[in-house]
Amino acid sequence: MSYKHLFSHVLNNQTAKLHLAAHSHHAWPDCTFEAQKQCWKDAAEKLDDKWSHIFGTILPDVQKGIAEVLNLSSANGISFAPNTHDFLVRLFSCFDHKKPVQILSTDSEFHSFSRQAKRWVEAGQAKVHTVPAEPLETFNERFIDAAHKTNPDFIYLSHVFFNSGMVVPNITGLVQALPPEAVVAVDGYHGFMAIPTDFSKIENRAFYLSGGYKYAMSGEGVCFMHCPKGWLPRPVDTGWYAGFGALEKPQDGRVPFGEDGSRFMGATFDPSGLYRMRAVFEMLRTEGLTVEKIHAHVQELQHYFIETLAAAKALPIATKQLIPGRHAQSRGHFLTFQTEKAGEIYQSLHDNGIVTDYRANRLRFGLGIYHEKTDIDALFKVLDELTYPA
Repeated sequence: MSYKHLFSHVLNNQTAKLHLAAHSHHAWPDCTFEAQKQCWKDAAEKLDDKWSHIFGTILPDVQKGIAEVLNLSSANGISFAPNTHDFLVRLFSCFDHKKPVQILSTDSEFHSFSRQAKRWVEAGQAKVHTVPAEPLETFNERFIDAAHKTNPDFIYLSHVFFNSGMVVPNITGLVQALPPEAVVAVDGYHGFMAIPTDFSKIENRAFYLSGGYKYAMSGEGVCFMHCPKGWLPRPVDTGWYAGFGALEKPQDGRVPFGEDGSRFMGATFDPSGLYRMRAVFEMLRTEGLTVEKIHAHVQELQHYFIETLAAAKALPIATKQLIPGRHAQSRGHFLTFQTEKAGEIYQSLHDNGIVTDYRANRLRFGLGIYHEKTDIDALFKVLDELTYPA
């Protein structure tokens, strides 16, 4: 089934012939254009009163949509920020900094974490132990073992690794096996609304971070964090919105915090992303689209891509370069090829009007619901014309 009609604004106006980087900057569906205009209209018509509408209607609707996707029992634990880095810094502020914070993570985290963690180490504020993500077959066992040996204060890992598309198997079981006193945060940015995720069994155990820039199709500026009740109740890095949930409660002289996800809120923000994400959730309900259906659509395209590549000869990429391998049972919504020519191939494709992306020696092709098999055929026509083989 084709879903291109949901993205007519983008597909009719994009400068590139073909956008194959849905994992990087997912195209926005048409409904978000109307939502963006509604945000402006509400600001113009309601002025100061727009915030009661945002916090009373728009934000709760988005919380509900997120909770449904993750199968959470309550939406109240969901907080919002312009980016996940804000949440990371806020989480880190909760620890006792009289000594370095002991952090356990992996060697495959996105820059929002890896860069910040390196800086914390340089400043003497943290010590970081990293577990290699590969080989994935033994990752869970190795990570759990490291968690019990290193006695971490803070554990941070991705559900889907950004540099490969590898999906951590049984994330629920992994989190449940971690030391009970450690704070756990799961980076779900490459999993949310791509990989069907049931977070219900660990919703009281782990934080979960993601946002709208990728598979939630809502653009930048609208990130969220599910905050398990009782964990890290009083962040040191705090904005005045974090006190909204405590306004009606008795005060003890300390800075007040809500007991729900609002305790991790910051301050005044651009609400347009909330409007866009709300519109996406409404669109999906109207179209009868679920994460499971989206995932199945992308899997079918990935299978077609891989089988087409396997039957081809002398192309710049080959199935032997695929990470995880050709027959992997699970992968994120992008295909990763390890090649020293990643940058060259990216540029050649870009020069021919096809947008992909690469990280070091890994070339990535991201597929979404605005793609069809004919788009993959168009890609391979261009690949076949490039002169250097894999």
